Amino acid sequence: MIFLTVGTQFSFDRLVKAVDEAVGKNGFSERFFAQIGQGCRYKPRNFDYVSSLQKKVFDEYFTQASAVVSHGGVGTIKMALEHNKPLLIMPRLKKYGEVVNDHQVDLARKFGTNGHVLVAYDEKELPEKLMKLKSFSPKPRQNEAKAIADRITEFLEQVNRERFKNNH
Repeated sequence: MIFLTVGTQFSFDRLVKAVDEAVGKNGFSERFFAQIGQGCRYKPRNFDYVSSLQKKVFDEYFTQASAVVSHGGVGTIKMALEHNKPLLIMPRLKKYGEVVNDHQVDLARKFGTNGHVLVAYDEKELPEKLMKLKSFSPKPRQNEAKAIADRITEFLEQVNRERFKNNH
């Protein structure tokens, strides 16, 4: 089963419709199931769906899914990486009033470039990316805590050197 989720805060009609149309045209052999959000006006015709799921049920669908399709939210990306789930994301866009800024595009670019997720930047790219999802293997994310700590240490040492230089 491929699990489509739009997150818990807002509906994402553009994504739900694009997946529904792709499933209808391409006749995927695998079943799709979706959590489409409370305010979703578009109702899928080619797969079963619910508006929302309780956390425990959501987690069950997520872990049972062979792959996940979602918006570009950091929570879903993080969960997919933790479960080593193939994830296809289509970021919400400010120009459609789906978010207040295009931070999901930035997240998609970063995680997509690093091989952690597949990205469809719009509805036209989605059908092709859905076809690739089955064979996509996400690259594991490396913990960069030490590198970040080293950069912070270097920055603080530089600030201290500047402060010392300016006081003497």
